[in-house]
Amino acid sequence: MSVRSVENSRIVIVGAGNLATCLGVALQKAGIVPQAVWSRTETSAVALAKRLDCKATTDIASLPDADIVITAVSDDALPLVAKLLAARYKEALLVHTAGSVPMNIWADAGAVRYGVFYPMQTFSKAKEVDFSRLGIFVESNSEADCFLLEKFSSKLTNKVYRATSAQRAYLHIAAVFACNFSNAMYAMAADLLREQGLPFEVMLPLIDETAAKLHFLSPSEAQTGPARRGDKQVMASHRSKLSGEYAEIYDIISKYISDKAVVK
Repeated sequence: MSVRSVENSRIVIVGAGNLATCLGVALQKAGIVPQAVWSRTETSAVALAKRLDCKATTDIASLPDADIVITAVSDDALPLVAKLLAARYKEALLVHTAGSVPMNIWADAGAVRYGVFYPMQTFSKAKEVDFSRLGIFVESNSEADCFLLEKFSSKLTNKVYRATSAQRAYLHIAAVFACNFSNAMYAMAADLLREQGLPFEVMLPLIDETAAKLHFLSPSEAQTGPARRGDKQVMASHRSKLSGEYAEIYDIISKYISDKAVVK
């Protein structure tokens, strides 16, 4: 690896899901074409490999030699896959892309060179992601390989950060609040609107503006709404129209907003 440039690195992608697909396409656009794609299912492996014009396989032992092996599989599958990869590769740098899995899962698997390459974003196969806009968080068991991961990541974005496994765990929790939980709120809003015969698309300008403000204001500065204003009459009116988990979530979030407003 020390002889090769980052652009000429031999890359293998293990996985063919949402993240693996978006990453493979981004690497291809950056001029770093993966050597091969592995997946447990042949259909998935072939589909991504065809898109990237590389080899597809369902057999880890048959993967070609590589400089960096990027593993993008489910957290549950990672321990077994890590053991298989550690047995196959003794010289390659093995990295996983999981936000909440410690780096030392590689040590437990018997890997020699290992680390983490965590692009923090929500990924879907059907939507291409602009990696230049997102942050990539790296970690390794050696300073040389951490530097290598930084250099490799910089081919995709200039927002490259070092983060320990402990830091990344909280980063992932924060991402769940910011992305997964907020999307669940959108789903609840869609349900409420549907019950009244209204389309969810009426929320899109509001959602877009709320997100856009966060590029210029802190979340606390951007907070608006009845709970932020302390408008108890409006909140009581809202609460009277809700029941079950909707009412519980409304109360919990409203209290959080109100308490933060008082502290401020």
